[in-house]
Amino acid sequence: MVILKSKHEIEAIRRACQVVAECHRTIAPLIQPGITTYEIERIFEDIMLKHGAKPYQKGYKGYPYATCASPNDVIAHGFPSKKPLEEGDIVTIDTVAELDGWLGDSAWSYAVGKISPTAEKLMRVTKECLDLGIEQAQPGNRLGDITSTIQLHAESNGFGVVRDLLAHGIGRDLHEEPTYAHVGKPGKGARIKEGMVFTIEPMITEGTYFMSIDPDGWTARTLDNKLAAQYEHTIAITAEGPQILTAQ
Repeated sequence: MVILKSKHEIEAIRRACQVVAECHRTIAPLIQPGITTYEIERIFEDIMLKHGAKPYQKGYKGYPYATCASPNDVIAHGFPSKKPLEEGDIVTIDTVAELDGWLGDSAWSYAVGKISPTAEKLMRVTKECLDLGIEQAQPGNRLGDITSTIQLHAESNGFGVVRDLLAHGIGRDLHEEPTYAHVGKPGKGARIKEGMVFTIEPMITEGTYFMSIDPDGWTARTLDNKLAAQYEHTIAITAEGPQILTAQ
């Protein structure tokens, strides 16, 4: 069941989302060769606590950290590490903040120093997929209008779209309805309605979209060990169109 949110509830979710946005704004200029994702973890947690928020991921289904840190071929759910990031790496940082019982969720991919042309293109196209998907999140459209737009843009640029990790509704719970993969057909899927709050979070791969899970039970990486990138916003559907609650 999709839980439609009131304007007051959307504003409460926005406040949680803006804590997450501040985390990303803060670390963006700090991501350079030599920084560790464990340091980023500490920065994110400190910012959340400063705002009276909680790092919701920490302890969620046993996950031990406030962030997911996913470098290079890791698609999602990587553990923060004390290994320094190196020139040419790309890394996705994903986090969820809880504030006054409401949740905000956003992931962002970052370049570490100078990266390869392939990595640059992958990051650019992935961000474009997010932006194009948000443009389709209009009342009266269907989820397939979002997902087909993302799939077409990624695949027309020679990239894959991960199927096995899903976007989701969000509010007081992290994974509400609707849940959906970022592939589909236009005009299909659930109708988009005013009051819906959900994530759009395309995970785009350099090669195959198939993935494997590491022995830690969490880290999802590309099956061919090629690069992956992800950009994610939490959005609210209003009569005027989509609002980006995690806007940086």
